[in-house]
Amino acid sequence: MRAVRNLIGALALGAVASLGAVLPSPARAAGEAIAIPNANFGFAGFFGTFDRGAAQRGLQVYKEVCSACHGMYHLSYRNLLEIGVSEDQVRALAASFTVMDGPNDLGEMFERPARLSDRFRRPFANEQAARAANNGAYPPDLSVIVKARPNGANYVHALLTGYTEPPAGFTVADGMHYNAYFPGHQIAMPSILNPDQVTYADGTAATVDQMARDVTTFLAWAAEPETERRRAMGVKMILFLIVLGGLTYAVKRKVWADVKH
Repeated sequence: MRAVRNLIGALALGAVASLGAVLPSPARAAGEAIAIPNANFGFAGFFGTFDRGAAQRGLQVYKEVCSACHGMYHLSYRNLLEIGVSEDQVRALAASFTVMDGPNDLGEMFERPARLSDRFRRPFANEQAARAANNGAYPPDLSVIVKARPNGANYVHALLTGYTEPPAGFTVADGMHYNAYFPGHQIAMPSILNPDQVTYADGTAATVDQMARDVTTFLAWAAEPETERRRAMGVKMILFLIVLGGLTYAVKRKVWADVKH
């Protein structure tokens, strides 16, 4: 019976391996593996934390540049309190948008200013409207984009800064734009960042790279806002296990100290 199970398992693994060889991976589909440069984000390390100033600047970039096309459907306005935005600022930001609510006592839907508990405003009513406004392309939700892409933070930063002139002999299709780090190098989204496109309240120079780093920091936080708490808990557990291991060893030495071999 065991031999039969082993045979079936071997055949299954062989089938999976064959499919892996036949079906193209994203890199193979693009025709090449693209090396994504390391942006050396401070939050990327085991002990890394999110720079609150960078995250707040990234929120500004998202609000003034990205939110025209991209939504953040899983983020609520109240979540912004976690990156140091004051409650009054968050309330003012939320109230600048209207949301549909209801029904009221008459059974009718109505619009009202957004509150802290509301999700971020959607830029389009539905996917069809989004595609119609973007030449058929559907702008993805950015709530978890950093988690949804391999090497997420570095990839998003590279994508935002990767718009260049195509190399000689490369033909860019109508309505597409050349990007050095996008699979296939042709992307429907044009370059959206330009120098001094936003004015940072803290006086930081709004270069393309700075804006890309800031909005990537904000998106990385939005994708995993619990990262810092999880890492802190991990450090505490490691320290606890080290202490417990030391105590266990000491007790073992004490108990067996008088035992003669």
